[in-house]
Amino acid sequence: MPHLHIEKFNTIAFPSEYEGVKFAFIASNMRHKEEKLIAAEVEGSKFFLLVIEEERRSLLKTDKLTRPASIYDAHKALLGYAKAADLKVLSSNVPEQKKNIHLQEVSALKPIEFFASSFPKEKEVRIEVGFGSGRHLLHQAKMNPDVLFVGIEIHRPSIEQVLKQITIQKLDNLLVLDYDARLFMELVPSNIVGKIYVHFPVPWDKKPHRRVISTTFIEEARRVLKVGGTLELRTDSENYYAYSYETFIAFNKTTLHINKNKDIAVVSKYEDRWKRMEKNIYDLTMINEEESPELEPLGDFTFKKVTLNAEQIAALGNVTKRFEGGFIHFERVYALEEGMMLRISMGSFDRPEHLYVLVQNSTACYYPSLPLQSKSNLRAHQFLVEVLHG
Repeated sequence: MPHLHIEKFNTIAFPSEYEGVKFAFIASNMRHKEEKLIAAEVEGSKFFLLVIEEERRSLLKTDKLTRPASIYDAHKALLGYAKAADLKVLSSNVPEQKKNIHLQEVSALKPIEFFASSFPKEKEVRIEVGFGSGRHLLHQAKMNPDVLFVGIEIHRPSIEQVLKQITIQKLDNLLVLDYDARLFMELVPSNIVGKIYVHFPVPWDKKPHRRVISTTFIEEARRVLKVGGTLELRTDSENYYAYSYETFIAFNKTTLHINKNKDIAVVSKYEDRWKRMEKNIYDLTMINEEESPELEPLGDFTFKKVTLNAEQIAALGNVTKRFEGGFIHFERVYALEEGMMLRISMGSFDRPEHLYVLVQNSTACYYPSLPLQSKSNLRAHQFLVEVLHG
């Protein structure tokens, strides 16, 4: 994660702008005074910078919950604030050079809001979850120019590498997303996906609730897949294969194809290594045979008037409130020059979403972006509305 170690943190006047970076406000953690958040904006992308003040030196870095889609936006904001506040930088991993030439005109990296507001439906869609090096994803996109591919990955170096290759290979049918694939699936329109690839997912043997393959994920896959579309799991883990088989077969009606050590056109460097080690590779393919109903609007994320006073809002810090099927955890409370801000996690227990909520002049809103419009998030939102309404 990009960061600067600085001798001492200095504040600037808010709001302000420096070399194309807008700084809207600063928020101070009410329980841990050494932590602050700075609201930054670069070319329409809003996110927070995180400040951790220490006795001998302080740290300035990007907030992991709101990090921008482009790592270069993060670099620009960090360097911009350091210059605007005249910070003395002791050490840094933020490069001063301009964006890589192959990333100058990249439009393939999309925020989750793009898919939430205008999911592309003009052609068949294929989705790869956790594309890693991108070898398989890039090959598929090149060989199928009439299909739109969506690659989902949270590892930044992998994302940057694929974006470079999109430019070099001049691919116009591949979009990239840095987001939780399990939540993304709830946004995909019904019956438009031809294939979903889940190749070598992290097994999470000690934390099975974090696995991509689950009953809920399969339900969403069946909904978004066209008749005849497939969900393809490829794994070297016997435990993951066995778990996935039991999850698939638990459905009342399902069609599965199973292969062991099947050859495919393009493999990752890790698969090459595993084959040399004579390690078994398992393929489990689900074929969808039913058409699903279209997605229907679920609601919105508007708030009622906030009736809690500042003291009552501050008391919510580290409080967890549960409701049927989900929860809200008030992780931290921040003070603003005018108003307050809450950092919360909410939604379902197995895949919560982490968000910030601004409360100013008896009104509340999510910042810098709305939650994903999922059933669990909307239930949690309605519960949150009632909590803040008193």
